[in-house]
Amino acid sequence: MADAVIEHRVLSDKLGVDIDPELLSVALTHRSFAYENGGIPHNERLEFLGDSILGQAVTVHLFVTHPELEEGALAKRRASVVSTVALAEVARGIDLGAHLRLGRGEDQTGGRDKDSILADTMEAVIGATFLSSGPEAATALVLRLVEPLMADPDRYGAAMDPKTSLQELAARLTLAPPSYVVTAEGPDHNRVFTATVSVGEASAAGVGSSKKQAEMAAALTLWRLLSDRA
Repeated sequence: MADAVIEHRVLSDKLGVDIDPELLSVALTHRSFAYENGGIPHNERLEFLGDSILGQAVTVHLFVTHPELEEGALAKRRASVVSTVALAEVARGIDLGAHLRLGRGEDQTGGRDKDSILADTMEAVIGATFLSSGPEAATALVLRLVEPLMADPDRYGAAMDPKTSLQELAARLTLAPPSYVVTAEGPDHNRVFTATVSVGEASAAGVGSSKKQAEMAAALTLWRLLSDRA
């Protein structure tokens, strides 16, 4: 019990909001853990709620702060901020993976760094915040988490299409095009893919539940690395 209290406090401090411990526990519970522990509640309902709150908060913010943008441009910016890759990046920024409650198999096959699981859990945490602290706190949490993405226009394209963005950056830096190597492990129904992308002497890795997701995660990580160097 003491460990659970400490974990709740640590994660609440990272998020900047105090979430009801029971709701936070459910938000962090993946269905694989729930099935291995007698069918306890898991985070998919909270994920459903958080997805709507995330979309509304980002949509309203972009609409209000960018009166100069047409509908199409607003839609592209929103899509890049709420994408699985972008949310997984946000989750890694607060080390959310360390707090997940995963089944043994999911844990052993890289679930704590899987884009889809991290993004879904991030949405569930947003949903738990809404139920625990109200709509204003949930909206504030969303904007606080995605502010780095929205504050840097160059990141919009990268978050939505990291492979193309990395290829374009490599060309601007007069480097060879990105080269990808992908491996997979686990049973057919639960494959985990790991992609390594290289540009010149720089490289980065990414994990995902599909080859495409793994390549996108790796490309975004290397794009950030090369952008910082540039």
